[in-house]
Amino acid sequence: MKNPTILIAEVDEMLCQDLKRRLLPHGFEVIEAPDKTGVLRFFQSSKPDLVIIGSSGNSSGDGLKVAEQIRQQDKKVPIILTTMNSSEDRVIAALRAGVNDYFKVPFSYEELVASVNRNLSYHRRYFPGIHIDYTMIGDSTPMREIKAYLPKVATTDSTVLITGETGTGKELAAELIHRNSSRHKKPFVCINCAALPESLVESEMFGYERGAFTGAYTAYAGKLKLAHGGTVFFDEIGDMSPYAQAKILRVIESKEFYRVGGERSIPLDVRVISATNQDLEQLMTKGRFRNDLYYRLNVARLHLLPLRDRKEDIPSLIEHYIRELNRRFGREVEGFTDDALEYLFLYDWPGNVRELKNLLEAAFINLPSRKIAFMDLTKEFQKRLKEAEGLPKKERDRLLSALFATNWNKSKAARKLHWSRMTLYRKMAKYHIICSCSPQRHGGHRG
Repeated sequence: MKNPTILIAEVDEMLCQDLKRRLLPHGFEVIEAPDKTGVLRFFQSSKPDLVIIGSSGNSSGDGLKVAEQIRQQDKKVPIILTTMNSSEDRVIAALRAGVNDYFKVPFSYEELVASVNRNLSYHRRYFPGIHIDYTMIGDSTPMREIKAYLPKVATTDSTVLITGETGTGKELAAELIHRNSSRHKKPFVCINCAALPESLVESEMFGYERGAFTGAYTAYAGKLKLAHGGTVFFDEIGDMSPYAQAKILRVIESKEFYRVGGERSIPLDVRVISATNQDLEQLMTKGRFRNDLYYRLNVARLHLLPLRDRKEDIPSLIEHYIRELNRRFGREVEGFTDDALEYLFLYDWPGNVRELKNLLEAAFINLPSRKIAFMDLTKEFQKRLKEAEGLPKKERDRLLSALFATNWNKSKAARKLHWSRMTLYRKMAKYHIICSCSPQRHGGHRG
């Protein structure tokens, strides 16, 4: 199957090259418009699956004009805009121009790639799973329970509430539920509630009719309509304004909505999945989250544990991301040195899996040899690990550190901890630590 083609129309040469470098490892075919004036002609001849339009300096208006021209030619192709300048007026202008997503420079390339995959998925122009490894990594007891629960949730059509700290993989869990559901052939549409200004709630989610307000030259379907038949994912639902909460509650209950300027109701068939890193029960007591909406959302509940509570999954995660980074950077890194790996078990990972992934990428930039040593890590992270080394370790962390330091040799681990083998087995049972590995797991290799 032909990989999706992405057309980049970017006036900033450095940003353009950076975009290409970040997108190519994900399997996309990336082409660049030869010049700013010939973008439309090049779009017509190349027929890309997605377009990224860049604006820099004071030229954001040019980017919007290009977006409008492309949208007139093709009503469905996803368009992503990057710009140096951003304001609410420009976001509204981008929305009216038919832009699907909007990034202010500097932005997270991880978020941009996720947006590319989501938008391609909306229009079903690629085979699901070709660019993202849709798996939950880890064999710890909590992860096994989550993996067993996900298929059960997926086979129902109930609303789902996913909770967990930032970086624990809430969006990945939502996508897995969608891709294993009866709605998997329909779009998965993500709405970032924290990034949606209240003034854009109705027009962005419900869409608008032509002439509904000044500048509404064409009708816009809205994100909820894009998700019709599929799944809508409300990310960071705890940040949704009370006004938006009331609007969404009505849609969930009535299964219909009105576009801005519209006079007839539009039926809506979607599954709703929400996620938050906040305590919604606490927000309800403070009057910041509606009780009725909470009970509508909280039918199937999935909680993702922070990485500090499942550190035995660190080697599996390391192996997974090193394999991915080796493909991206053209390296043959095998894993961590024994000393460096032990340090990773001393740290509590406040940024969770995302922080671990970013640490590995930063280490690859430092050009490691076959094994990533402590000195290959960023200076800032070295300092944090040194500080963690001086803190008293929890018994569970001491046990895990000893097991990984001895390649899961229980006799050696018991001696290292000055325990009997029976004590070690009892502690492993107490903390739900399961050894499902061969001796080669140490250093990031799974058995």
